Amino acid sequence: MAAMPKELDGLVLAMGSSISVQRVAMRDFYLGEIAGQPCVVVLSRIGKVAAAATTTILIETFNVTEIVFVGLAGGLHRSVQIGDIVVASSLMQHDLDARPLFDRYQVPMLGRAQFDPNPTLSLALINHSEAYLNELSTENGQAPSARTVGIRRPRAHHGLIATGDLFVSDSAVGGEIQERLPEVLCVEMEGAAMAQVCYEFGVPYAVMRVISDHANQNAKDHFTDFLEQWAGRYSCGVLLKFMASRALITSRNSTHANVCPARN
Repeated sequence: MAAMPKELDGLVLAMGSSISVQRVAMRDFYLGEIAGQPCVVVLSRIGKVAAAATTTILIETFNVTEIVFVGLAGGLHRSVQIGDIVVASSLMQHDLDARPLFDRYQVPMLGRAQFDPNPTLSLALINHSEAYLNELSTENGQAPSARTVGIRRPRAHHGLIATGDLFVSDSAVGGEIQERLPEVLCVEMEGAAMAQVCYEFGVPYAVMRVISDHANQNAKDHFTDFLEQWAGRYSCGVLLKFMASRALITSRNSTHANVCPARN
């Protein structure tokens, strides 16, 4: 799942002739196989409500057993640069405030502010992100432009991601969020909403974000450039590896089940 078409176009193409399309609630759900694994690819659209609704449909209508959200994000923490990948270790809503009824950031009635992705899925995303970035750095010198990235090679990070219904394009706003939540690596608009729904349904999930901008006055231009030139390459580069690894795990489990007698 992703919020914008450029972030997922390559995955739809990767389904090839296996693809079929089912429309539910004004959304096109692409059903097929990637690396031999059955999957559903869908655009959530932008924002928390859209992401929560799409996640619910995936679970209730398509009976998915795992969900991975990919897309772009604005970097806040000084350790992240444009072109880096952040895999969520935890997600929260930076704009949720039901005080004095509940603590700031706490989701009412759930008693928690942060939601932790599945560690196995997250570790797989981190490993494949690092592999993709290594390939990118040696691919004929190709990498996101020095104008936006700087001089060092892109890196993969594992940390806190903050979600809100706000495209942060003001350094003062980004700085204020960072001051309140110093551990946050980046900001986006869907991840924590998806995470809450998955938590309530008991469905494993993971979130991968690529830093497209620094959530400042240049955010719109840098985001647009990165979306056009790099978003699809990153999502496909990592997720095709990820799907192939999931297929290998499934194959191994199937072989094990076939050769091992059932226990009474």
